[in-house]
Amino acid sequence: KLNLDGLKVGNAVKKKIIDEFEEILSLYDFHEKAYDIFRNWYVDGRAYFVVTLDPEHPKDGIKKIEAVDSRKIRKIKKIEKKKDPKTGVDVVVKIEEFYLYNERGIDSASVTGIKLAVDSVVFVPSGIYDQNSLMVLSHVHKAIKPANQLKMLEDATVINRMVRAPQRRIFYIDVGNMPKVKAEQYVTDIMNKYRKKIVYDAATGEVRDDRKYMSMLEDFWMPRREGGKGTEITTLDGGESLAQLDDVNYFQQKLYQSLNVPLSRLQPNQNFSLGRSNEITRDELKFHKFVARLRSKFANLLLDTLRIQLVAKNVVTVDDWKELEKSISVTFVSDNSFEELK
Repeated sequence: KLNLDGLKVGNAVKKKIIDEFEEILSLYDFHEKAYDIFRNWYVDGRAYFVVTLDPEHPKDGIKKIEAVDSRKIRKIKKIEKKKDPKTGVDVVVKIEEFYLYNERGIDSASVTGIKLAVDSVVFVPSGIYDQNSLMVLSHVHKAIKPANQLKMLEDATVINRMVRAPQRRIFYIDVGNMPKVKAEQYVTDIMNKYRKKIVYDAATGEVRDDRKYMSMLEDFWMPRREGGKGTEITTLDGGESLAQLDDVNYFQQKLYQSLNVPLSRLQPNQNFSLGRSNEITRDELKFHKFVARLRSKFANLLLDTLRIQLVAKNVVTVDDWKELEKSISVTFVSDNSFEELK
């Protein structure tokens, strides 16, 4: 809802502003698509919407609002300078600002595309910027690294389980005083005598014998010189402590912490309890404030669109809006347990 309690204008103007705000919500189809709009903004860190007016009847207001892929549009600022003949210093003569849209994508070197006027695009950033490139970052940007680390560690854990799990045998073959080459050949002959490896080739449909290849999951055959023990067969135990996942759980907790969501909400076995107001956890309070900050940033999407609508319909002027917007705010439905109890 639109909060106009601090607005010092007549009731007729307030009613017009509220009516236009309802029109904006219907153009966005906000009651149906609010979740998708917010999710895309939260993940991308920025949102672009192109506002279309009827060129023949601009006073009819906004006709259509379309979302634009944030990778295909960016703001351009052209500064035209001219050297002062008296001082020899460059003086700014003209500043041109516009949005550049290219269907194939936009990068820092892109100079071709469709020009869009600044007032025809609604741009809402997350408020987080990269200090090196001044690029707008997402709130989930800091979760990318622990997510990749967790995925890599999970894959490594699966591989380790497969390699370590089977129980293998070690054959120590007595080779006496044979030369090295003959000793190796002797061990290979005995290995091939007792081992048969049949492999199915899915590409050709043939069954072939791959006895010449030895994998880490098979038995080991070791030559033993004279003076040691005779031929011996021992067992190499399978992997132990395979149930320990402390390292995986560590990166999982690290990923959860980077999402700014209380851990109790992400644990599947945790029961939901409202409790009493003096027993609310610190994480819930911090999460409530984080959601409030997100809503404050996201509300600029609706307020900026409302500005275009009100100015187009001559409800207010551009100068009036600069004064009025200080007293206008968007109120969201509260579903935080701490807020309800308070």
